[in-house]
Amino acid sequence: MFEDKARVLLILPQEILDRARVFAGEAMTKLRGPVSLQMVLRALIDDGLKRERDGGILANIEGQVRAVRELRSHARRLSTAEGVGERQRAGKARRAPDHRRRVARGPRRSAGRRAS
Repeated sequence: MFEDKARVLLILPQEILDRARVFAGEAMTKLRGPVSLQMVLRALIDDGLKRERDGGILANIEGQVRAVRELRSHARRLSTAEGVGERQRAGKARRAPDHRRRVARGPRRSAGRRAS
């Protein structure tokens, strides 16, 4: 039955996992035999893929895509804001005046003028 199997890590919300467990329990009662959560998830994925033209499935996927984009965008904004703050603090620390190292050198010349 599973000649060419592959391992997959599937991260699900607790609510969906709980619903799948309830479904497995109901299936166990109806079939009068052991039904694992893995069996239920395989069946749901397989049947869902057979209905690939179903608008409900596509709408669900679209909602997930939007949620992921929003999370990533929010994380980027946070990391950028934190990074800017860290760079500013680090820059201020580097540019702190060190009066001990200053040496009088005479009059300063501007970059555009040359001495004659």
